[in-house]
Amino acid sequence: MAIGAALATGGAIVTLLPSANAADEKTPDQIMRMCQRSAVLNGKQQSVSDFGGAFADGFESDNCDFVETKFETFDGPTEKSSIDFPNCEPNAAEPAKVSITWSAAAAQGQGKYSVTQQGAGGGLFGFLSGSWLKHKGTLDMTVKSATAGATEQREVPVGKVLHMEFTPRLQRMTGEWRVRLDADPGSFAVNPSPEQNFVAPDVVEGPVILPGAAGAPGVADGTSKAVLEDC
Repeated sequence: MAIGAALATGGAIVTLLPSANAADEKTPDQIMRMCQRSAVLNGKQQSVSDFGGAFADGFESDNCDFVETKFETFDGPTEKSSIDFPNCEPNAAEPAKVSITWSAAAAQGQGKYSVTQQGAGGGLFGFLSGSWLKHKGTLDMTVKSATAGATEQREVPVGKVLHMEFTPRLQRMTGEWRVRLDADPGSFAVNPSPEQNFVAPDVVEGPVILPGAAGAPGVADGTSKAVLEDC
């Protein structure tokens, strides 16, 4: 039962320099295309083949960086993580001892734009990983979800139905893709142009991960609890 990560959508695009006028404003998708097709992306010199372009296509911007602006952890949505275990027989006289196996999954979030969707061919999702993985306990972005689970011995009182619930611990990274067009001094046939800067906000979410034992993959952090309801 995957726990979807709620991603923020939309957001205004900000031109950072007063020299940029209304004609220079870009939509988020245009800015992200410029970022993907930047000559330098997150400090790495690109070739046009890196984004599937032809030699004649050239670059659409001079530089693009993802800059993290905020990182936070919070409780995700609580989900039922086991089947029901009833003790509702008419002649039941004592608590029922049961062995409950429960399992829950917390999903990895994605960026807001098509080029930052997880696994997008030639996209920018991989460039988010560097910022994401610097946080302790963060799930590798190549993995789409992390699970938690256990088998527990419980008692179900007479007249009650027991099930397990799991509340995952999630984390959110907020940041900006900052795209720059260098100033052009101009030439005989080309008018000079000032430096231009554009920003597209982005956010990804994912589960907090506990260390795995003996090199095993880590499991999703969170809180499990038994819930009793009347028959």
